[in-house]
Amino acid sequence: MASEELAGHLPNSYTRQNSTNAVSLDFEPDANYQFVETLEERYKCTYCHQVLHNPHQTGCGHRFCQRCISSLRELNAVPTCPVDKEMIKLQEVFKDNCCKREVLNLQVFCRNSPTCNAKTSLGRYQDHLQQCLFESVLCTNEGCCEKILQKDLKEHLGLQCNFRKEPCQYCKQPVVVFNLKIHERTACPEYPLICPQGCMQIILTKEIEEHVLVCPEVETDCPYKQYGCSAKIKRGKLSDHENAYLREHMLQILDKNSKLEDQTLAIHVDKSACLETQVRQLVQMANQQQNKFDLRSLLETIDNIKQKVAFLESYDQRLVVLEDLSNQHDVHLGVHKAQLNKNEERFKLLEGTSYNGKLIWKIIDYKMKKNEAVEGRIVSVFSQPFYTSRCGYRLCARAYLNGDGSGKGTHVSLYFVVMRGEFDSLLPWPFKQKVTLMLLDQSGKKNHIVETFKADPNSSSFKRPEGEMNIASGCPRFVAHSVLENAKNTYIKDDTLFLKVVVDLTDLEEL
Repeated sequence: MASEELAGHLPNSYTRQNSTNAVSLDFEPDANYQFVETLEERYKCTYCHQVLHNPHQTGCGHRFCQRCISSLRELNAVPTCPVDKEMIKLQEVFKDNCCKREVLNLQVFCRNSPTCNAKTSLGRYQDHLQQCLFESVLCTNEGCCEKILQKDLKEHLGLQCNFRKEPCQYCKQPVVVFNLKIHERTACPEYPLICPQGCMQIILTKEIEEHVLVCPEVETDCPYKQYGCSAKIKRGKLSDHENAYLREHMLQILDKNSKLEDQTLAIHVDKSACLETQVRQLVQMANQQQNKFDLRSLLETIDNIKQKVAFLESYDQRLVVLEDLSNQHDVHLGVHKAQLNKNEERFKLLEGTSYNGKLIWKIIDYKMKKNEAVEGRIVSVFSQPFYTSRCGYRLCARAYLNGDGSGKGTHVSLYFVVMRGEFDSLLPWPFKQKVTLMLLDQSGKKNHIVETFKADPNSSSFKRPEGEMNIASGCPRFVAHSVLENAKNTYIKDDTLFLKVVVDLTDLEEL
């Protein structure tokens, strides 16, 4: 069993050895183990006095850890046994596999005792720790440095860790929970918010740039700027400005037209003077040749041509200017007409705002809006806001015409949304009222489709809003497409449907 190679080949790290049952066993040498029975001296290293790790026996009969034998040789050119001071002859040192098996089979308590009452062999100690429910492990989510008991790891990863990823409720992209609010307000293209310009319309973040081009609260130049009006007015007030300053605008147009005519006349005068100069030169040449030819008839013809050319040029230029002005006026009239239509719709919206907890929502162009949802362009639509009272909760409805969640592709999903309002600090929270969602039958038979639910005070959907609105709550399978679009039913008429939301105001004190 002696080996002369030991002097040059004793490694500092341990080497795994196979036990009698053919399973790879080993243990960490420097750990503080709690043995079930008192550790016998024969299982302790003669040099470090710790439990023997990969034991080797010398010629004098004493046992050492493999790394301790190496340390003795590095410290002394002629290593000696610390017990009997005899010289350690490396050729007499051998691996004590019998002792190693006995050491690996020693019983130890789990380091997590008394919480964990398991006992295991020293050789299987590391395997036990990998499975011990009371072992502290590092969270596997990127960025999280928290240590958790192994039994709580699954719950921590799925529910508690601030670095876990969850889908954004609006754009469905996975986002670290810690950054979810920041994502919604800065990066989510589907996040609904109230127009930052102040028109109170609910729009998606990705639609802000397009909305600014039509928002009635954005300041814009007067359409008569090219004629000299320097006013900047909110787009929604343009018609009022135009009506109030109609006379001034007309005077500005006439003034500019007059200047154009003066400029045109000056151009024609210059052309006429040039032509007259050329004619005079021609007359001089004719006078010089008068003895040879009779040019009077030619001169008369030239005078006639000169008059006709001047008249035609003046008439043609004036027509061009007038035609251009006419086209510009047509464009302005078209813009004003479109703006008046938009303002009329906005006024109707404001006039139709409800303050009694009831909403009647008319959705027109159902087929077109459903196709937009199917194609993923506009997956949901919002109703106008309504209130439980003049100073009450601010609410709205949200509809997915091609469905959402379990109703996607088969149903219309209808949700109830609590929005941030002016008087939230005076209202009781969470919102606790009963809510009824209805699809109205347009036949007059009142075969309405009705769903009712009581607001859950523990749900984040009904707490006081921190953003523009809370997470919507309602019915993902509100009404099946097969029922809604059935020709025998009259829920859709003239490509229009009506939805109704009713909030029970019982026990709700009015401010």
